[in-house]
Amino acid sequence: MHVNAAAPPPTPLPLALTEKNSHDIALRTVEGGAYEIKTTGSDPYLFTEPFPEPRDLPDSFVLAFDYFSTTGTDHVQVFVDPPIDEEHSIKAAGLSRSEGWSPYAADLNPLLFRVKGKVRTLRLDFGTAAGKTFQIRNLRLRPPSRQEIALAARRVELQKAELRLETRLRGYLNQHYPCQVTRVEVNDQQIKITGKITGPSDALRVAEVPMAANVTELSQFPTLLPIQADARGQFTTAVPRQDKAGKDRLLSRWAVVRKVGSRYELRSQARYPDALRPQADLPEARIRNKKGLGGFGVDRPLSDIEDLDISAVTVNIVINSLFSTTSGEGRTPFPYGGKEWYANDAQIAGLDRTLEEAAKRRVVVSAIVLVGQGAESPDGSFSHLLAHPDADPAGIFAMPNVSSDAGALAYAAAMDFLAKRYSRPDSKYGRIHHWIMHNEINAGWIWTNAGDKSALRYMDLYHRSMRTVYLIARQYDPHAKVFISLEHHWNMAPGAHFYKGKELLEMLATFSRTEGDFDWAIAFHPYPQNLFDPQVWKDNQVNFTFDTPKITFKNLEVLDAFVKKTSMRFEGKSIRAVHLSEQGLNSRDYTDAQLRDQAAGMAFAWNKYKNLESIEVFHYHNWVDNRHEGGLRIGLRKFPDDKDDPLGKKPIWYVYKAMGTAREDEVLAPYKAVIGVGSWAEVLHSARVTSAK
Repeated sequence: MHVNAAAPPPTPLPLALTEKNSHDIALRTVEGGAYEIKTTGSDPYLFTEPFPEPRDLPDSFVLAFDYFSTTGTDHVQVFVDPPIDEEHSIKAAGLSRSEGWSPYAADLNPLLFRVKGKVRTLRLDFGTAAGKTFQIRNLRLRPPSRQEIALAARRVELQKAELRLETRLRGYLNQHYPCQVTRVEVNDQQIKITGKITGPSDALRVAEVPMAANVTELSQFPTLLPIQADARGQFTTAVPRQDKAGKDRLLSRWAVVRKVGSRYELRSQARYPDALRPQADLPEARIRNKKGLGGFGVDRPLSDIEDLDISAVTVNIVINSLFSTTSGEGRTPFPYGGKEWYANDAQIAGLDRTLEEAAKRRVVVSAIVLVGQGAESPDGSFSHLLAHPDADPAGIFAMPNVSSDAGALAYAAAMDFLAKRYSRPDSKYGRIHHWIMHNEINAGWIWTNAGDKSALRYMDLYHRSMRTVYLIARQYDPHAKVFISLEHHWNMAPGAHFYKGKELLEMLATFSRTEGDFDWAIAFHPYPQNLFDPQVWKDNQVNFTFDTPKITFKNLEVLDAFVKKTSMRFEGKSIRAVHLSEQGLNSRDYTDAQLRDQAAGMAFAWNKYKNLESIEVFHYHNWVDNRHEGGLRIGLRKFPDDKDDPLGKKPIWYVYKAMGTAREDEVLAPYKAVIGVGSWAEVLHSARVTSAK
C-alpha cells in the first residue's frame, strides 16, 4: 500500500448504491439504512450513485464498508467509470462468511494510479455466482488506517517469516528427540521438572521457554538448569517459581537443550506444567441438565432462567476495556508480573453485576473471552499491547498477542485478575466456572484474527492462549476448563482465510500430546447449514462420517463419536466435554408457519443431543431477537421493540421449557408431523460413525 507522505490524507467520501444499470442483482434497503443485495446470476454488479460532479480521486483511497453475510462471495471487483474496462479495475478478496457485522476494505491504490481523468462513479462486482445474499452499510472511500499501512509495509517480511516458522514448527512437532521432559509440577514456591536423557549430561541443561517465544527459534534461554541424572538417565531439578524480576514462571515451558559452541539447541520438546497446586479447593459446579442460554446479561428477561429451568449460561467478556496501563480516576491498581496494572472500575462493576445475577440463579457460567482490535489504539495502551500485531482490521476480534513478552504479560495480567476475582471461595462477585477461548476460530479471520496464518501457525498461537488461561484459572479453581470454539464447518473451509474445524481439533490434540496434555474441552456451534432455514432435518451438506463437510443439528452423532476416539481423549482416557455454546434456529418472520418450523427444529435438535454422552449442555442463541443480526430472528422471544408483541414468547420458547420435563412428550409431539417422522427414534443415527471411504 503506497501512501504519499507529503500529501494530506484524503477526506472520507460517503457512497450510496443505485439499482440503475445493475445486472444480476436485486437491491433493497433494510432496517438501519443497510442495503440487502441478492445475486441472481453469474455476473452480478451494480453502481454507486454518481458523484455530484466528476472528480479526481486521490491515489490512497480504500473502499470500505461493513457487511453481514452467511454465504460470502468469491471476490469483489471494483471498476472506475469512466471508462469501465478491465485495465481500470481491481479484483480484491471476496466477502467472507460473517454472522456479525464485519469491516471490509479493498486497497484501490493500484487502480487509482492508473486513472488519468475524472471519475463519475464506481461499479462494484460481487463475485460470479447466483444465490448469494448479504447486507452492507457505511459504504465509503477513506484513507488507509495506520494498521493497514503497517501491514502492507511488512507483508513480504511477514510471509517469509511465516514460511520459516511453519517449516520449523512442523519439524519440531514430528521430530523424535533423544531426551524428554516427562513432568512439570508447580506449587506456590517452586517448579519441579522431571525428565530423562540419553548420554552424558555435561553439555545438557534444562531450559526455560517463555510463553511468547517461538521454541524452534531460540538459541539462548532466560533460565538454564544443570542436569544430574542417575544411571538410567532420569533426572529431577527445581527452580523458584518467580524470577528475580518478579515474573511468574507458571506460564513457561521446559525443555532439555545441549550447548553447541555459544548456542543451545533442543534435545527434547518443551513441556508445560502438568500439575498445579490450587490456592483453594473450590467445589465442582455440575450442570444439572442440558439446557443453557447464551449471552446472559442483566438487561435480559431474567425470569426465563427459572421458567425454562436453565442450568448454564455464557457471558461475553471483551477484555480490552476492562484494564489500563496507566493510572487515572476510576482505576484501581493491581500488581502482576513485576508491573502495576489498572482495573477500570466502572467496567469491572458492570461485569460484577452480571455475574452476581448469574450466581443468584445457581447457573454454571462459561465466559467467552474476546479481544478487540488494538492496532489503532495508542502505543503502550493496554488494548495495543493485548491485540496481536499481525491482526488484519478485517476481523471483528483479534487473537491475543502471545508473540511478544509485553503482549503475553498484559494478557496474563488481565486473565489473572479475572480468574482470581471470579473464583473466590465466597463468590463475592459471582463465579466464572469455565473459559471459552475466543470465538469460532475456524472462522478466525472474522472472529479471532491473527493475520494471514497457516492452520498450524494459527493453532500455535491459539494453543498458547488456551494454555495461558488454563494455567492461570487452575490456580484458583481446580475444576476450571478452557474450551476451543468452533463453528459448524467441519471438514471444509468455506473460503479464503478459513480453517477446517476437524483439522484444528487434531492439531490441538497434537500440541497437547507433544507439550503435555491438559484438560481442554470443545465449544461447538452446530447451526443449520443455512442459518436462515430452521428445517435442519433437510440439511444435505452433511453425512455421518468423520469427513462430513459440516456438523449441524442433523449429524451431531459425528461430533460425539469423534471426541470418543482415543486420540482425542484427555491423556488417552477421559472423554472431553462438549458444550454446544452458541446456536439457534431462525424464524424468517412471525407467521404461524415460520414459528412452527423454528419450534420443530428445536424439537428435532433436542432429540438428537439429549442422549449423546459427550454433550453436557446446549446454550441457545439468541435469547431474544436482535435487529443487528442481518435479518435473522433466532430468538426464543420476539424483538423487544416489536410493535405488536414486544418480547413475545415464540412457540420455540415453550418447546425449550418442556424439554427434559414431564410435559416433553405432550409439547413436542405435534412437531413430528412437521418433520415427517412417526417417532423421535427415527431422527437418530444408530450406525457406527467412520471415516469416509
